[in-house]
Amino acid sequence: MIKVLWMFRAIWYKFFMDSFGLMSYIGKPIYISNFSNLSFGRKVRIYPLARIEAFKTGKIIIGDDVSIGQCLHIISGCRIVIGERSTLSANVFISDVEHNYTGIDEHVMHQSLDSFEIEIGKNCFVGYGAVIRAGTRLGRQCIVGANSVVKGVFPDYCVIAGNPAKIIKKYDVVSQRWERVDGEMLR
Repeated sequence: MIKVLWMFRAIWYKFFMDSFGLMSYIGKPIYISNFSNLSFGRKVRIYPLARIEAFKTGKIIIGDDVSIGQCLHIISGCRIVIGERSTLSANVFISDVEHNYTGIDEHVMHQSLDSFEIEIGKNCFVGYGAVIRAGTRLGRQCIVGANSVVKGVFPDYCVIAGNPAKIIKKYDVVSQRWERVDGEMLR
């Protein structure tokens, strides 16, 4: 029953957003800014307590059939794309902006921000509590381990974990097996 209410809320949002696909819904959010800079595909499911912030220059694009757990926090100053069929667990933080900390005696909130696009590829899985930092690009079918802090460019079909995150496994499409980065085969 509650998801029906979320769908009615989605119908309301549709009038203000750049696009909002059919069968999409958002559980009761904490905060959403600049609706016109948000574009959600079909069957996007965002669970409660999301904080979705798009600055005037920011754009957030979420592809079709994406599921996002509760307590998402996403901030965009330029462009964030979440590919279709991706899943983000609860408590995930994604930001394409960073403070530059150039004024050593100046309050950090008064300093300028640097922005670098983020792209999460198709059919990715981002584990609980992960942080996706500015400039990150995940290829298709990537898996991000729980509580990982990710920054950088990662190829298709890999498992990324740690702080800082690094590739720990890759999928070999020829042998159709997962391999550790040290070359050891996994069963």
